[in-house]
Amino acid sequence: MRRRGFLLAAAGAGMAGLTGACGSFTGTARGGRIAVDLAFAPTQSLSPYGDDGLLLSRLAVVDGLTRMDTDGAIHPALAEKWTRTDATTWEFTLRDARFQDGARVTPQAVVGALWWAGQAKVQPRVLSDAELTASVAGDRSVRITTKTADPLLPARLANPSLAIFSPQAYGKDGAVDPIGHAAGPFALTKVNGAVSATLDRFDGYWRGKAAARGVDVTFVADNSARANALRSGQIELAEFVPAAQALILGERAREVPTVRTTTLYLNTRAGALADAGLRAAVREAVDTSALARSVYEGYAKRATGLLGPGFAWADGKQLPVTGRAKAARARGQRLTLATYTNRAELPEVAAALQQQLEQAGFRVRLVVKDYARLEAGALDGDYDAFLMSRSTALDTGDPVSYLASDFTGDGSFNIAQLRDAAVDAAVREAAALEGAERQRAVLSAEAAILRTDAAVPIVHEEHLQGVGAGVRGIVLDPYERQFVGLETRG
Repeated sequence: MRRRGFLLAAAGAGMAGLTGACGSFTGTARGGRIAVDLAFAPTQSLSPYGDDGLLLSRLAVVDGLTRMDTDGAIHPALAEKWTRTDATTWEFTLRDARFQDGARVTPQAVVGALWWAGQAKVQPRVLSDAELTASVAGDRSVRITTKTADPLLPARLANPSLAIFSPQAYGKDGAVDPIGHAAGPFALTKVNGAVSATLDRFDGYWRGKAAARGVDVTFVADNSARANALRSGQIELAEFVPAAQALILGERAREVPTVRTTTLYLNTRAGALADAGLRAAVREAVDTSALARSVYEGYAKRATGLLGPGFAWADGKQLPVTGRAKAARARGQRLTLATYTNRAELPEVAAALQQQLEQAGFRVRLVVKDYARLEAGALDGDYDAFLMSRSTALDTGDPVSYLASDFTGDGSFNIAQLRDAAVDAAVREAAALEGAERQRAVLSAEAAILRTDAAVPIVHEEHLQGVGAGVRGIVLDPYERQFVGLETRG
C-alpha cells in the first residue's frame, strides 16, 4: 500500500523541585541561560511527526523551509524564496545555512527529510490532506509537486512536522534523532526522558546567535507547580499557567488570544454514543455559558462553533446546523469521560461536565491523567467522550487541515471515530478552493461536522503564559508554534 504524503522523485509538585535545582536566580545569574517549565512532556521520543514536533518548535530547535509568524503570515526560513511555476509545481531556493552538526543544508538533504516525513509510521497531520513529491531542481533549489493544486503549500511547509534535519538524524527505520541534528537557533544536547531537557545555543545559526546561551527545560504537568516555580523565581518561563493564579502572578501572567477551542469529542463508532440520539442528548445537556464564566474566570468565550474569534472571517458567521438527530432520553447509560491534567482548566471542566451529564440521566466515570498516558487510548476509541483543548489552525494556519485530521474517515487524529460521507465530501471541497470560496466552504464543512454531534464545542480560549520579571523577547504566539525565540533573554 502506498503511503500518503511525500513520495521520493526518481531523480506533581515534586517536578517543580527538579526545576528548582538552579535556585532562585535570574537568567543573567545562570550565565545567560533560561529555565523553563513546559506543560507537556515528549510522548513520541521527540519525533517531529507528532505533537513533539510542536515542542521542538516552541523551544526553537527546528527550522523548516518556511516559517509562520504570530500573525499567521508565512516568511522565508531555510528557503530564501520560492516560485509557483504552475498550479501544482513550486520551486524553493535554499539559503546558505548549516545544520547543528555542521552539515550544509543542501537540496539532497531537504528532499531526504521530506521523503522521510512521508514515510513516517504515523503520518504527520499536516499531510493528512496532501500528497507531495520533492526532487532536486538545481545546486540550491528543490522542486515540490502536489497531486492537486495546493495554495497552502508554503504554509504547510512551515509546520514543525516538516522541519528539515541533517541526513545524520535519520535511522534505517525512519526514526528521527533531533539531538544536535536540527537547524534552529538552539540545539538539543541532552534529554532526560519525560523529566527534562538541555539546549545550548547554536552559534552557526543562519539568522545569527540567539540572545540566551541556552535553555534548561523541565516538563511539569502540574499546573500549580509551574506557576509556583515562576513566582518563587526558580524559573523564568512557565507555559500555560492557570487562570486562577492570574491575580497572584500579576504582570507575570501574559494574556494571549488563541485559535484554540476546548471541545468534547464523542465516540461515534462504539459504546453508548454510537447512537446519534444520545450524542444529541449530550449536546443538549452541556451548559457552555456557565463553564466559560466559572472555570475560565473570563479568559474564554462560550464556543459558537469549532472555529473561534481567532478567525475573523468565521467569527459570528457560522452557518445554521440542520439535520441533527433528535435528542434521545438518557436512561442510565454508562459513559467514560477522559481528559488530561496538562492544561489547568480541563479537569475542572470535565468535573462540571460530569455533573451536567449525570443530571441529564447518564452515569459518568471520569478519567483524568497526564496527556501522554491518554493519547493512544483516545485515538483507539477507548473513551466515550474525550475533552481536549485543540488548536484549530495548528497544521497550516488554516482550519482545513484540522477538519481533515480530526473529522474525516482517514483523518490521523480522528478521536471521534467519525465516518461520514457528507463530512468527507465537505472537507474535500474546502481543500480544493482558495480565498473567500474556501472560507465559505470551511463554514459549510463545520456545519456538516456539527450535524453529526461528533464534537461539542465548549469554549474558545485565551492563554496565560508565565513570564518572569526582566525576561525579554518571549514570543506570545496565538498559533502556539513559538515560545522561546531568538531574542529571548533573562
